[in-house]
Amino acid sequence: MASDATSASADPGKGIGPLLARMRKAKGLTGGQLGTLVGLSQSTISRLENGIGFPDPGDVARIAHALDADEQQIRRLVAVAERAHDHMLDWRPLARSLTDNQRTIGQFESEAKCIRIFQPAVIVGLLQTSEYARAVLASFQQILSPDTDAAFDASVGAAVSARVQRQELLADRNREFRIVMTEAVLSNRICPPEDMLGQIRRLREVARQDNVSLAIVPAQGALTIPPLHGFVLLDDTAVTVDLFSTGVTTRGKADARLFRAVFDACEEHATTDIDPILDRYTTHYLELLRAARTAT
Repeated sequence: MASDATSASADPGKGIGPLLARMRKAKGLTGGQLGTLVGLSQSTISRLENGIGFPDPGDVARIAHALDADEQQIRRLVAVAERAHDHMLDWRPLARSLTDNQRTIGQFESEAKCIRIFQPAVIVGLLQTSEYARAVLASFQQILSPDTDAAFDASVGAAVSARVQRQELLADRNREFRIVMTEAVLSNRICPPEDMLGQIRRLREVARQDNVSLAIVPAQGALTIPPLHGFVLLDDTAVTVDLFSTGVTTRGKADARLFRAVFDACEEHATTDIDPILDRYTTHYLELLRAARTAT
């Protein structure tokens, strides 16, 4: 049985059905009888055994239990079913338009109760001031479509508006936001010093909300996992990642578990005592601002 469960993984979603059918027949049960035992219809059992569609991992677990599989066998069968779902729900691109991308992500966020975000390079979108957001999105728009001035400004303006609108979710105290950023997001000067100062003030404001945990990984901190890129984890069931050309998303269970593990590892090295770090960068940008004014 163990080798059968292992071999089924070579063809996830199809190999698992015949395997369960053999187990059912060995127990002397009809599809209808098995369905009654596990609370599924005979047609559902038939579709699963014939490899029609993708097996639900929960259904597979209940069926395997009913057929007296041991715990190791059940874990293997469920793992095969989950890989089938991951194959079906592979990474998919979001809209290419910056504005549509913001609206799609906003829709995902509006359906989630707990939002975990890691970002090693720029301030998290949900926390960006309009000035900071404009600087970020304008740079992406320049790469995607260097339109005429009027069209360019309109595209960036619409994207900024959509991003700022997403931030209304922060006021919903029934939602939880766990946000981790590296200190590099503060040293990366995305916009002029005066706008960076405004961005730091924004971080202080949001950090005081009781539904927001805002943590920063200090520059001298040691991360156990390299911070290759940022991501958003929604209710531990969906992941979105920003790319230069678009964004991608997945609802694969294995991917969600992996990104949760990455988030937890990064959060472990972060501190919520962020005021000393923010104070240091406030001083830094004030000095840059004074130097710029003196030079003019």
